[in-house]
Amino acid sequence: MKKRAVFPGSFDPITIGHVDIIKRALPLFDEVIIAIGVNAEKNYMFPLEDRKQFIEEAFKDIEGVAVKTYEGLTADFCKAEKAQYILRGVRNTADFTYEQTIAQANTEVMDVESIFLVASPAVSYVSSSIVRDIARNGGDYSGLVPFKV
Repeated sequence: MKKRAVFPGSFDPITIGHVDIIKRALPLFDEVIIAIGVNAEKNYMFPLEDRKQFIEEAFKDIEGVAVKTYEGLTADFCKAEKAQYILRGVRNTADFTYEQTIAQANTEVMDVESIFLVASPAVSYVSSSIVRDIARNGGDYSGLVPFKV
């Protein structure tokens, strides 16, 4: 059985922090599915198709990566994709505390394990929120994304 991990997020936009986690996870799994969650109640800066295209461009030459979109529960998406793991990156203790509760619920209710990778120090300060804030205010965020988003 293939070892598949789902790396869920809104990726609004994808950052060098996301890329770091995905590249470091690739040796651990046969496939990493980058899963762009769709939440109709959330206002995104970038349209879904653009976010998907940004990710596909960032990983176009890397084997073992798939990019998909989904609605609903991440654990349900994992089951549909026959993925045994949810991959999450954590930058700090606040991220870990938040993710831990979700991971425990996913394991208990849906029998999906979560794997946490700690962000590399060089990118641990990067978040999509920071990128969006810089972009909204006309700043240069090009060093925080895998290419000119």
